[in-house]
Parts: sequence; structure tokens; C-alpha cells
Amino acid sequence: MKAFSQLLTPADARAVFARAYMPRPLGAERVTLLEAFGRVVAEEIRAGTDLPAFDRSTVDGYAVRATDTADASRGAPVPLTVAGEVLMGRPTAVQIVEGQAARIPTGGAIPAGADAVVMQEYTVRKDGMVYVERPAAPGENIVRRGDDLRQGEVVLPPGRRLRPQDVGLIAGMGRAEVEVFVRPRVAVVVTGDELLSPGEPAGGGQVFDMNTYTLAGLIEAAGGVPVPCGIVGDSLQLIIERAKSAHRSADVVILSGGSSVGERDVVADAIAALGDPGIVVHGIAIRPGKPTVLAVAHGKPVFGVPGNVVSAMIVFDQFIRPVVEALAGLVPGRAVGGTVRARLTRALRAGEREDHVRVALAERGGLLWATPVPGGSAIMTSMVRADGFVVVPINTTLAEGDDVEVRLLAP
Repeated sequence: MKAFSQLLTPADARAVFARAYMPRPLGAERVTLLEAFGRVVAEEIRAGTDLPAFDRSTVDGYAVRATDTADASRGAPVPLTVAGEVLMGRPTAVQIVEGQAARIPTGGAIPAGADAVVMQEYTVRKDGMVYVERPAAPGENIVRRGDDLRQGEVVLPPGRRLRPQDVGLIAGMGRAEVEVFVRPRVAVVVTGDELLSPGEPAGGGQVFDMNTYTLAGLIEAAGGVPVPCGIVGDSLQLIIERAKSAHRSADVVILSGGSSVGERDVVADAIAALGDPGIVVHGIAIRPGKPTVLAVAHGKPVFGVPGNVVSAMIVFDQFIRPVVEALAGLVPGRAVGGTVRARLTRALRAGEREDHVRVALAERGGLLWATPVPGGSAIMTSMVRADGFVVVPINTTLAEGDDVEVRLLAP
């Protein structure tokens, strides 16, 4: 394929691609809660009952009538008869009347007649009596039925990625399964005669494949299922065959390698052979990532990313990640990563391409500072040492001390 003659701005590239392809969730499936962590909710989850389902104690101590403890002090403790004990996980038949108390554990059901719980530390037990050394206010150390959730209340909306606390809450509602969106399968084909798989003996001029593993991690973080398709040499026919196989088995295809302008860069030709409408963008005014290819083949998105791992990561974040997240059902704004504000420790300037500068974050003097990390698109350690990156628009200078938005790298 001929070299790209005109570079599109990142915004224009996104717009052109959006006209050719609009990602939508792939469908839903039910999974157990142990399989649900990190998945995206496909249903509106409502509380089936109040949570908690009964008034509960938040401490170990004694359930009392608050009025009985009004005059209590360490010097003049109030004596109360111990009417019984609340047992965990069992209905309680204990009833509290004037002058009585009941032993209760953390999480125990508040017995009828009680309206407060005195912490054990403020009591002394002796001869069937408990001596209360401080007053308790009505409602003290009690969580009321429905304080956490009311029956019918929306707990989680569709499009939210499930965190451990979300899964725990669903379990607390008594549910064993949840409906989630199907995760998109994202195939990764890496190309290059010089590439070796990690663990193979290295010869002169050969390098180990980093992109398969880096992209696989980014795909997982975006909600997809990585499908590594191995290394292919710089043979157009072999790349086409591997790309077609990947296209049949996956929802998204990424080809990494020769997508530039050299004679041996055949990735774009292979992508063009996958089917209509084909390549819609070839060449974007972004640094790193200029030779990026955006394509659609028979309704599936196909991307060509540079072989340099830093370039591949930037291109993934800017163009591929949003597609994977949308296919996975994530609502915009709940994506991986996020942004923070920080001040630049030195000036940055972009020329004719939008620059994505890796930065490390550090707090000094109560402020968050962003320091550019040295290293070109072939220096992987620049990404390892970075916490995020700053986008510098085309033909723009950001001064030292400027407040900037830092796009955080996926954890």
C-alpha cells in the first residue's frame, strides 16, 4: 500500500471511523458472583428486600432502653437485669422492659423494647446484673432496617464494571448470579521477521515480542478477552492468512507491526484484504502513533498499530480502548483509568502532530506535579516509569507550572 499522503487530526480520525463503525454491546449472559468481578452489569439491579433486613447492633454490648441509662456514670452506674442473650443468626424471643438489658453481639438483631446499645467497654457484668457506666442516646449503635438499601432501590445501573464491593453488596442481597455483558474477543497479530517469543534463544538483530503481552493486558483492562494469534514474519500472504483467521474468531482485530511507509511494511495491505469497507484512516497526526490504521471489515473493527510498544499503547488508549469498552457494555465515563489535574515541571511543545507525553506524578508542597519521562516510542521503560500522559495539542506550547490534565495509565 502506498504511503499515507495526508495525516488526519485525532479528532477527525475518530469522526471518520465513527461514520464507518459504531460499537454496541455484544449481548448478555448470566454468571455466578465468583465469576462477576470486573464484568460489566447488563441489568438494572434493584434491592429485593431492605438491607439490613432487621435492626442490628453495630457493637458488642447490651441492648437497653435509652431512658433507663439517662443518669448513668462511672461513679454511679445504673444496674439493669440481664433478661437474656441475642444469638447470631437466630430470631430472638428476648423482650426488654423497664430495668432490663440483653447481651448482644455485633450484627445481632435488636430485641423488642430496646432502642439503644451500650458498648461492652462501658459496662460491668456481675451476678445476673449489668452495670451501665454511661448514658446511651436513642438509636445509639444501631443500624435500622433499610438504612443501607430500601426494597426496590436501584443498587447498580447497567454499564457499570463490578468492583469487589459491588459483588459483595449483590451477595448481601441474597443473589447468587448476575447478568453481565459478553466480553468482546480481541485478536492480536504481531508481525516482524525480527521478533521472538519470550523464552526462545535470541540471535543477532532479534528482539522479544512485547506487544502481544502489553496489548493483552490493555485488552483485559478495557473489558475484553485477549486472543493472542502469535508472531508472523514479514510475508504479505502469511499475514493475510493469519489476519483472516483472527477475523473469523474475534470481534476486534489488532495487527501490530509494519504499518508505516517502508517497502516491507505490509500490515496495511493485509488489512485491506480482509474485506469491505476496508481502511478508512491511514495516518494520524499523533506522536507517537503516526502510521496508525483504522479499518472495518465485514462489520468488525480492525486496527493496525505501530510495532514500537509505546506507540502501540498510546494508539490503543486513544482509538482501540473506547471501542473495546463500548463492545463490553461500559457506559462512557466509567472507563478504565481516569484523569487527574497536575502542574508541569517543565514546558512542553507539540509541532504538526498531537503529542502524548509520558509523565510521572509526585506530590510536593501540597500540589501534584507532572514530570515528563524521557524516552522515545521504542523505550518501554518510559511507560513503566510513567503514571500517565499529557496530551499536547497540535502547534501548542504548555508552560512550566501550567495546570494540565493527566490521563492515567490503566492499573
